[in-house]
Amino acid sequence: MIPARVPRVLRMGPARLTAGLDHTRRLDLPAHRTLHGAPEPRELGELISQANEVDMRGRGGAAFPFARKLRAVADSAGSGDSVVLVNGAEGEPASSKDAMLLTRNPHLVLDGAVLAAEALGAREVVVATAGGEVAEASVAAAVAERRAANVSGGAESRVPIRVVGIKERFISGEGGALVRAVNGEEGIPPGRKKRAAVSGVDDLPTLLSNTETYAQFALLAELGPERYAEVGTSKEPGTILLTVSGGAANGAVIEAPTGTYLADALALTEAEVGDGVLIGGYHGAWLSADAAATAVLSREGMKQAGATLGAGIIVPLGESTCSLGEAARVASYLAGESAGQCGPCRLGLPDIARAMCALVEGTGSVDAVRRCVRGVERRGACFHPDGTAKFVLSALDAFESEIALHLEHGSCGRPVRGVLPMPEREADVEYRLEVDWSRCAGHGLCAHLLPEFVDLDDYGFPSFRNVPGWMAKEARRTVEMCPALALRLVQTTGDGPKPAGSPLRLVKDGVLKKAGSGVPRLTRLGPVPVRNAFGGSAG
Repeated sequence: MIPARVPRVLRMGPARLTAGLDHTRRLDLPAHRTLHGAPEPRELGELISQANEVDMRGRGGAAFPFARKLRAVADSAGSGDSVVLVNGAEGEPASSKDAMLLTRNPHLVLDGAVLAAEALGAREVVVATAGGEVAEASVAAAVAERRAANVSGGAESRVPIRVVGIKERFISGEGGALVRAVNGEEGIPPGRKKRAAVSGVDDLPTLLSNTETYAQFALLAELGPERYAEVGTSKEPGTILLTVSGGAANGAVIEAPTGTYLADALALTEAEVGDGVLIGGYHGAWLSADAAATAVLSREGMKQAGATLGAGIIVPLGESTCSLGEAARVASYLAGESAGQCGPCRLGLPDIARAMCALVEGTGSVDAVRRCVRGVERRGACFHPDGTAKFVLSALDAFESEIALHLEHGSCGRPVRGVLPMPEREADVEYRLEVDWSRCAGHGLCAHLLPEFVDLDDYGFPSFRNVPGWMAKEARRTVEMCPALALRLVQTTGDGPKPAGSPLRLVKDGVLKKAGSGVPRLTRLGPVPVRNAFGGSAG
């Protein structure tokens, strides 16, 4: 059976990316070749011309012109090596289209990547996807099928193909983070913008694009620009893949021509709009029910409606859940997905999450949320703070009446049902700083070194909040620098609620809970070598 993580496929219009999937759960190489044939190598100029003719754009969210990427990599590589990188790291919880393609139709993606690689004279194709998932196994099987066909006298492995499984996080699909992960580094965005077309995998010029983009590229080469443009709009020809979930009774990945009405896609999945529809995922924007009724599914149509199509993510809320509570859940999730490498992520996103949770509880204010948002906008080391700010500001505008109910009554009367998709994962490791009060002299250095999680009272003595795993290095440094050697770091375990002050509130039994006062069981770490502020060692 197809795993639950890969939804069923529906169509509105002709089947292109999803052709053949009515009759089989996965297209193996012979079935794929029967449908699409074997693509012949093309000259780079021809491929660039075709991509320009239909204005092919990346389908990962940024909508960058694909022909410009091809030209940029060719210019950077010159006569040297380059790499083609397929971004299948679908870290966005509300998107399943790339997982669907890699699981059910992997050879169409590989055809597009190999075409680009041959035209560029690339050293290899790298397919990066979530490690340990069925998509990784499916692509690995597809590569093995091509190797076997080549041994039998075919020409299916003209360019080496390598599959890399990476740790899946919300930020793992960001281009710089993906390149770092493929290169064996931590999969977080680099602090400084680095163009993959100049220096990517193994520091070589790298053509980096989304899974669906390569599949569309293969179709364009197969059909030619004229036939490719027979469906869709004149400005944005072709079909698109949409992931519809949330309040949809029959969530699915839908292939539809550009120019399709959003309302028709929602009707196909029997979706309740409720207070609004999220377009573009958790860095996207909310459309009201009225705006959703007339919105058109294209880049231009979404812009006119006040949203961006992004990676084709559509999440209707439905009627039965608290829309403000759902938005707060996502804000808390996004705060926890921080790379932890810049102030706006480390300080600002948890502040936004706390302010949103306070708004849900009726104790906060819209102005407080907006102040927190202003503290992160256009200041991050990557787009994550700005994307989170966009989501939160859009929620404030879309759920104005809902917010008024919470501020007046403390609730809208509806529970938080967890409609917006969230990844299922093990509890994140957290740490706690503990103090030996017989030694603490109130120097205040700990609050200076770790201001996100240490507060000083009126007398200069510290109080602590739990420290997430990605801040453990900084927490250990704080322990080592304590002049009085009064601190130690312990790891918290257990299923108790997170301590007060954590922005990651719990949703349990359909209700957004305040963080409780229960104290988790503590597990000591091994001996921690400590150094005082003057370089002397202790213990």
